[in-house]
Amino acid sequence: MSQSKIPVTVLSGYLGVGKTTVLNHVLNNRLGLKIAVIVNDLSEVNIDASLIKEGGGLSRTDEKLVEMSNGCICCTLREDLLREVEQLAKENRFDYILIESTGVGEPVPVAQTFTYIDEEQGIDLSRLCRLDCLVTVVDAYRFWHDFSSGETLLERNQAVGEEDTREVVDLLIDQIEFCDVLLLNKCDLIAEEELDELEGVLRKLQPRAKLIRIVKGNVNPTDILNTELFDFEEASLSAGWLKELEKPVHTPETEEYGISSFVYERVRPFHPERLMAWMEDWPAEVVRAKGMMWLATRNEMGQSFSQAGPSIQIGPSGYWIAALPPEERATVLEEDSELSETWDPDYGDRINKVVFIGIEMDRKQLISSLDACLLTDEEMKQDWSQFADEFPNAAETPIETSFL
Repeated sequence: MSQSKIPVTVLSGYLGVGKTTVLNHVLNNRLGLKIAVIVNDLSEVNIDASLIKEGGGLSRTDEKLVEMSNGCICCTLREDLLREVEQLAKENRFDYILIESTGVGEPVPVAQTFTYIDEEQGIDLSRLCRLDCLVTVVDAYRFWHDFSSGETLLERNQAVGEEDTREVVDLLIDQIEFCDVLLLNKCDLIAEEELDELEGVLRKLQPRAKLIRIVKGNVNPTDILNTELFDFEEASLSAGWLKELEKPVHTPETEEYGISSFVYERVRPFHPERLMAWMEDWPAEVVRAKGMMWLATRNEMGQSFSQAGPSIQIGPSGYWIAALPPEERATVLEEDSELSETWDPDYGDRINKVVFIGIEMDRKQLISSLDACLLTDEEMKQDWSQFADEFPNAAETPIETSFL
């Protein structure tokens, strides 16, 4: 077996965005490479694999097609993916492995499959393969429809199983925020100005990825093969909201088409009842929001907050350091100099810190309306545990809800 690692590109993207068309185009223009293809599909009959065969992009001698049905490589078929990729790599017959992930698959678990050893199976793909590039295909024509639909995968009969309660918009965001290349497909189906606005939003959501506009899946193979773009740590930190939080100074900038972002930061807790009312009237101009919230009635534990379109999730992220026993708290502060620098003398690390990304946002009005949800000076002196709290019990599991 050759000692060189075989490179791998993974194509992700929601159902119907054109992943198979992209795959067929690459296979028909493969630059002389011998490519093994793994197609992952949730249906009984693997339609995507059939399309690839019809597209003429596979040679019986040069390529191998592995059809993986009735499951998802990011969950139920992860074990199969491990074994198939290991076998392909050990055959030493291919120059490249190209994986088309299911439309409801998330890229992070797939990336982890190639990054960490699987103790249970005893397979370490990082010894055999090099994850070269994570590609997400976006449908320019249907993006906003799917983003704002408020539908779950179950409602669209696209869920992995009955317990798959994910919303379509959350899946779209997961696929966009963790990738190396964004292929904006079907660009011929919308007006140039709409396309420019959509590209601006995507760049705000995912500033690191290389964004390429394409029509009918026509991409230059060199843009997604042998790119050496993938880096797990960089990809994990590439989401636009995270980049905004990392900035030492938050200077709100409005880009073309009114696309902007800002960080809302306050060392004062929210009143749950007023915050719930605010969320129920969610500002339509906010496309994405994510960060940490401090609820007065749940003073011991920080709340992780995430919004995308009509989907809002809020739930426990762990105890505030300030809520830990004195000795444990002192140890953490001693080891984390940055935390010590931002430590509030009264409330420690408790804080509301949320990134907002949107189109034509009225920043001053948004900040003012959020400030009105904070405890007043008088309420700060009262027993916070007595305040009305209409959020579901978030002691153990995150709240997942939609405000339409």
